[in-house]
Amino acid sequence: MSGGPYGSFNLGEHVGDDPAAVTANRARLASLLGLPSDRMVYMEQIHSPNVTEVTAELLDSLDGGPVEVTDALVTTLQGVALVVLTADCVPVLLSDEEAGVVAAVHAGRTGARNGIVRRTVEHMVDLGAVPSRIHALLGAAAAGEDYEVPEDMAADVEARLPGSRTTTTQGTPGLDIRAGITRQLLGLGVRSIDADPRSTVTEPAFFSYRREGTTGRQASVVWLT
Repeated sequence: MSGGPYGSFNLGEHVGDDPAAVTANRARLASLLGLPSDRMVYMEQIHSPNVTEVTAELLDSLDGGPVEVTDALVTTLQGVALVVLTADCVPVLLSDEEAGVVAAVHAGRTGARNGIVRRTVEHMVDLGAVPSRIHALLGAAAAGEDYEVPEDMAADVEARLPGSRTTTTQGTPGLDIRAGITRQLLGLGVRSIDADPRSTVTEPAFFSYRREGTTGRQASVVWLT
């Protein structure tokens, strides 16, 4: 169990927490999900538009480490859990159960702006998914009323991810990345979309980088049974 600013269930290895605590937390998560630890696949997450397919060969090569230089994972393998870690960015879980394809996406401002969600849906389609059958779940993230950004940044993201620009509770330029992603998914033909409305910035149950600076990471997980 993690302590201090990482208390008590931090799952991020890269945030300064005790590595032994993170390892224990990840083992606990796998146990809670009823999956072996070596079937939990994490990402390096660099705010890129990179999408990686988790194949049996890739899984065997990881040796417990994360998939490097990627912000979305797609797989057709059963019993392989795809994990996205966040502390304000939008976790996006996608599934087409009929086609047997799932994906986990780390959609921060930069990645979402640069098309990480669109690229992931396209990769799923290449593997047999049909947009109208895809279910999307957007997890808790920084809400638009809390996500203040400079005017030029708000305009830039809005130009690349329409529907994202908003106004904060302070009346300043803001970003609602979940709204932008929802609009993008609808444009791609995805109709079944659920979004957790909670804001990581104001909900103390969540880790929030914008609120705390030094903090942990929570996980969103998807897998085929």
